[in-house]
Amino acid sequence: MKIVFMGTPDFAVPALQQLIDDGHDIAAVYCQPPRPSGRGHKLTKSAVQIIAEKHNLPVKTPVNFKDEKDKQELRDLKPDMIIVAAYGLILPQSILDIPPLGCINIHGSILPRWRGAAPIHRAILAGDTKTGITIMRMEKGLDTGPMMLKKSVPINPHDTVQTLHDQLSNMGADLISKYVSNHEQYPPEPQPANGTTYAHKIEKHEGHLKGAESASDIDKMVRAFTPWPNVWFTHNEQKFKILEGFVLTNYATMGNFGDIIGHENEYGFLCSADENNLRSVYQITKIQTPNGKKMDIISAINGGVIQCVTV
Repeated sequence: MKIVFMGTPDFAVPALQQLIDDGHDIAAVYCQPPRPSGRGHKLTKSAVQIIAEKHNLPVKTPVNFKDEKDKQELRDLKPDMIIVAAYGLILPQSILDIPPLGCINIHGSILPRWRGAAPIHRAILAGDTKTGITIMRMEKGLDTGPMMLKKSVPINPHDTVQTLHDQLSNMGADLISKYVSNHEQYPPEPQPANGTTYAHKIEKHEGHLKGAESASDIDKMVRAFTPWPNVWFTHNEQKFKILEGFVLTNYATMGNFGDIIGHENEYGFLCSADENNLRSVYQITKIQTPNGKKMDIISAINGGVIQCVTV
């Protein structure tokens, strides 16, 4: 079987590596073009391009598939199957129609929940107790195609977008290996008609605390938005990012949203208030200061970087 692989970020690397290790004939690897990165804005190759070149696989980086030349180049490869994992481009029907065994996507949720661009982030933000991987056949609609394989995992209270990303990335590699080697054994199954949700792309503004979030809300935001776009608040007209912390359960107190309160070297962030004006508390453990320095909250308080209301 001849395969074309399409993927760009770290999430797709284990799947590509597994297909290489399985000995499949990979005709080409498609990924997004190198992008400016870092302070010097140096053009940087994607994680998938780096691993593909390491194994001497042909790499293609079209900006999109509007150019007929790019479409024909893919047709000329005559792939039996196209494997897609976080490629970052929407494939037109003319591309989906090329491989006789279909374009097969490694999707980071249990469909039909969390179709779309950011399923791992949205699952954490929604407080879901489980997520997983779905191996599905792509069609014109956004993640609407039939499913062939799926596997779920629990979302633990301390899971972050990074820990789930890594777990699902490796799971996707295992499942796609299983599917490609025995695809005849996994007939497509239509997605359920009910339970559809959409994982819209994460926007930078979503990390800004507005003043109505509970400690539980902030906990989910920190786990979903670190390292990007981060969760941040304004204190004395300066911007601080919350990098780590946890909910102080069975504890509430009076005060203003955003106040930092302290007791015996433990410092909490006052969150939303209930009908009795008691505010839930999020225990900050690590913070990033306006100058970009990352430090534990005790050091930040003791160094006068951020002020505590009560000690």
